[in-house]
Amino acid sequence: MIIPKLHYISQGNSPKEHLENIQKACSSGAELVQLRLKNISEKKHIKIALEAREITMHFQTRLIINDNYKIAKEVKADGVHLGQTDVCPTVARKHLHSWQMIGGTANTLEDCERLLDKAIDYISLGPFRETTTKENLPPLLGLKGFMAITDVLKTPIPIIGVGGINTDDVKDILETGISGIAVSGEITRDFNSIKLFNELLNASSTAEQRHTFE
Repeated sequence: MIIPKLHYISQGNSPKEHLENIQKACSSGAELVQLRLKNISEKKHIKIALEAREITMHFQTRLIINDNYKIAKEVKADGVHLGQTDVCPTVARKHLHSWQMIGGTANTLEDCERLLDKAIDYISLGPFRETTTKENLPPLLGLKGFMAITDVLKTPIPIIGVGGINTDDVKDILETGISGIAVSGEITRDFNSIKLFNELLNASSTAEQRHTFE
């Protein structure tokens, strides 16, 4: 399973705004979108997730549902992203279709190692720096924190950096061994930034390919 290098995590002051922003992200070239709705009834959540699924399918963009694997299964999303207080990925795996991916959140090397035992498809590692998207942030990692973890954690599973990342950070983050990034605020402020993020991320993969063929 190939995990896109750029994940857009939806933002908005209302479910409707989340959908509008997902539409903008898809039309700006996002390959993967995570629907991240909080404090919403299950019925409403399913309705919004189905609408998000329609938008993403139109653009052939992958859709991940935050926290709720049952909704991910019901709307046939491409997968689910599970936080540290959500259900264990091995439990979710039993209920999901084999083609649905599971991502897990990590803040420490121990978190990453635990997730590797749980058959996840990617690890979301952060926070890179301060972000207003989440309350009660765990310790910030920065480039040093990323490097300390990737140096020890030898795994083919993609590690996606998250937390207040902007386009200026991409090159340095990739040099730490992180394979992709998840972005919310920077993209919501300017959906045109998706093009630049994609260019910066893919420049790294063309460099890798060049290196392999020489």
